Amino acid sequence: MAKSVVKNNISNVAQIFNFNKKTKQKLPLFMSKVPAGFPSPADDFIEKKLDLNEHLIQHPASTFFVQVEGDSMIGADINSGDILIVDKSLEAVDGKIVVAIFAGEFTIKRLKKRGEDIYLMAENSHYKSIKISANDDFAVWGVVTYVIHKAE
Repeated sequence: MAKSVVKNNISNVAQIFNFNKKTKQKLPLFMSKVPAGFPSPADDFIEKKLDLNEHLIQHPASTFFVQVEGDSMIGADINSGDILIVDKSLEAVDGKIVVAIFAGEFTIKRLKKRGEDIYLMAENSHYKSIKISANDDFAVWGVVTYVIHKAE
């Protein structure tokens, strides 16, 4: 578990958790679509069980859960307190949301590549983009695959 505090503007990594493949929790899965309106009484049965680990984790050895702290990614519907599923084995391509290490701190941003230039883009107009220079302490730590947050 790691804590990180970036001083100025960035959605930070509050905590990092390893993926534990030994944990299996199969939950009920309704095979029928669930309407947003009035539910059908015929759909009151469960046809199989779903293990969210199997559904959400593609590479268990390189997957981590990261808790978000800050508001720089609210435009991407990533809020403070959300849990991100991060896969370190995926290639960080243009447009992906990544967990990066910048200036020795963890941050969550959208990766933008323009020619040879690399930017970490906030999804909140209150924050500026960060242009990465050759001298910067920078590395992509992992690619965000899922965002988990409470429904309101």
